[in-house]
Amino acid sequence: QIKDSATSTRDVLEQHFSDLKGTLKKLLDERLTSLLQEVDVIEQESIKPLDECQKLIEHGVSTADDLLREGESAVDGDVGQQNEKLCNFTKKALHIQLDSLPEVPSLVDVPCLSAQLDDCLLTILKNQIFRHGTVASRPPVQLEEFVEKPGGILVRWCKVDEDFSAQDYRLQFRKSPGSPFEDVYVGSEPEFLVLHMDPHVDYQFRVCARGDGRQEWSPWSVAQTGRTTLVPHEWTAGLEGYSLSSRRNIALRNDSQSCGVLYSKAPTYFCGQTLTFRQVLFGIETVGQPDRRDSLGVCAEQRNGDESLQRDQAVCISTNGAVFVNGKEMTNQLPAVTSGSTVTFDMEVVQFGPCGNEGGNFKLRVTISSNNREVVFDWVLDQCCGSLYFGCSFSYPGWKVLVF
Repeated sequence: QIKDSATSTRDVLEQHFSDLKGTLKKLLDERLTSLLQEVDVIEQESIKPLDECQKLIEHGVSTADDLLREGESAVDGDVGQQNEKLCNFTKKALHIQLDSLPEVPSLVDVPCLSAQLDDCLLTILKNQIFRHGTVASRPPVQLEEFVEKPGGILVRWCKVDEDFSAQDYRLQFRKSPGSPFEDVYVGSEPEFLVLHMDPHVDYQFRVCARGDGRQEWSPWSVAQTGRTTLVPHEWTAGLEGYSLSSRRNIALRNDSQSCGVLYSKAPTYFCGQTLTFRQVLFGIETVGQPDRRDSLGVCAEQRNGDESLQRDQAVCISTNGAVFVNGKEMTNQLPAVTSGSTVTFDMEVVQFGPCGNEGGNFKLRVTISSNNREVVFDWVLDQCCGSLYFGCSFSYPGWKVLVF
């Protein structure tokens, strides 16, 4: 691990500084090009009036020179030609203004270009470069535990640097070693349930943290492999009255007049696990109209024709918070199921074999939790059940339930 991480760190540092050098060279070249363009513009704009002035002066000198040669030719000719040439020369001289020249700007008004370069930039860059980047011997957070869930993994992590104050955590995973890591969670909690995972497939996870008041993330933890052997919870497809999501873990009570209990596809709930129902937001109306027959719960077997789980061989909670055990309502009641509510079922085996007066031979201790309140009771079954079905029933449309 030490050698591999050292090699990886060297590669990251070399690549980063190589990219940085390329970027700095590009920025310096762009700045040089910009400054050279400024020089070209100033030179062209400043020299244009001087060029025009020079052309006027040269034109005046050339005209005067031509007139002088014409005057010499008039004087040198015979008497008859002299009078005509002198007359033409005089007329031409009167129409040419040789006593005025364009104004030539003074030397102080003529631009004189220079480059102003501040050497303190090198000092600033040097200070920034020598403070850029750090090498950490170990990340401040590490992955701690993987808990198998049906179709998912509960990932937990912990701080290993007690002096590090974490504000947020960032969890990533990937399915194969060659693929890039993807963000799956960013938040303040030290655990996250990753769903929609294929059973018996290895996933790699890593986590990092952001210090309190900081923008940059810490180094990544050591990547670790997690997997689940539990198949995901799914609702049974094809029941009129309910529409399912593509993964069949979300059930929506639709507008159909048909009603009944929607069961799980298979008995995928085992004692020792936590079964969670969550009311999912749906459009403007987040929940449907409640009814006393509504129920969310667990049962020993599927039974077609029932309108509710409030029956024998089942435990459930209704949307008004009433708890039913084998069809009988308990005196203890939980909060009503509303928008965003989460209901959990936890069970453990407390007795095998005959139990005398109670008439059953298999007893489970059940804990149902809803909105930070819970009820605990014993559920007696006629026969041993290694796995259980879950189900729901709603009388009115608008209810949308996720199970995991």
